[in-house]
Amino acid sequence: MYAIIRTGGKQYTVAVGDTVKVELLPGEVGSQIKLEEVLAVKDEAGLRVGAPLVEGASVTATIVAEGRHDKVRIFKFRRRKHSMKSGGHRQHYTELKIDAITA
Repeated sequence: MYAIIRTGGKQYTVAVGDTVKVELLPGEVGSQIKLEEVLAVKDEAGLRVGAPLVEGASVTATIVAEGRHDKVRIFKFRRRKHSMKSGGHRQHYTELKIDAITA
């Protein structure tokens, strides 16, 4: 059984027991959260796709950790002008462990 969820403007395919890093969510480490935006659910009965969400479906997850991804280097360069600009970005994330999928 798996589900496709939407959080942080992105879509993730999750199954029970999976660990996934998503955009930063409010909550303490060790607490449980419920994700309501379920786009599709695949179980023994078959695939159910919502329009846009599946009615009554949710995913329960536990917050395992919070942190920041590796740095993404940004370098802008204009040729023949000796103009260079360097920067970086580290995105915050929340690591979730999927506990249950209810449909």
